[in-house]
Amino acid sequence: MKFHKEGYVSLILVLIFGAIITGIAHYFFPTFFIAHLFAYVLSGFLLIVILQFFRDPKREFTKGDNLIIAPADGKVVVIEETEENEYFKDKRLQVSIFMSPINVHINRYPVKGVVSFFKYHPGKFLAAWEPKSSTENERTTVVVKHNNGKEILFRQIAGALARRIVWYCKEGDQAEQCGEMGFIKFGSRVDLFLPIGTKLNVKLNDVVKGSQSIIAEW
Repeated sequence: MKFHKEGYVSLILVLIFGAIITGIAHYFFPTFFIAHLFAYVLSGFLLIVILQFFRDPKREFTKGDNLIIAPADGKVVVIEETEENEYFKDKRLQVSIFMSPINVHINRYPVKGVVSFFKYHPGKFLAAWEPKSSTENERTTVVVKHNNGKEILFRQIAGALARRIVWYCKEGDQAEQCGEMGFIKFGSRVDLFLPIGTKLNVKLNDVVKGSQSIIAEW
């Protein structure tokens, strides 16, 4: 188990806060044990929360040229055919994964290929389960062109709590299946848009693990 680099600033802030609050407790209440205990418990709780949010567990990756792997941990909350109007401008099969605050928040490439399109969209911070969040919230759009010529699109979508999206990709990059492409701080949602007719391996409410669960097959 490792601690992800995106959590370094948050970890430092929590440690500083913990040092300040325990220092205040001991300085102003030198003999009041309850105040000391409260400071230690609060500091410890916040530290555990940060370590949980930014954990990077060691995993055995699932890979395959014909496989589309989950780009994130979470629950499958949407499976439907829908119009994708930003890039493809036609009907696609949408699979959405809701990332709760307790999930691992690393986002990974679902297939191997070339990043053929990337765009960052500033936007709102609606709850991630709202249908409009896919098109109105702060988000990134990433398209990867597979070696078979097919393209898949996926979006990192910010939510009401997750107000910070991080990405490590740009157009022209080589995408390695299961390689890190970004991070959504404190959870939210990832949408996948697949070609119509793609064979799905998941159903609604399935719990998936990024880099391990097979979402679909070409």
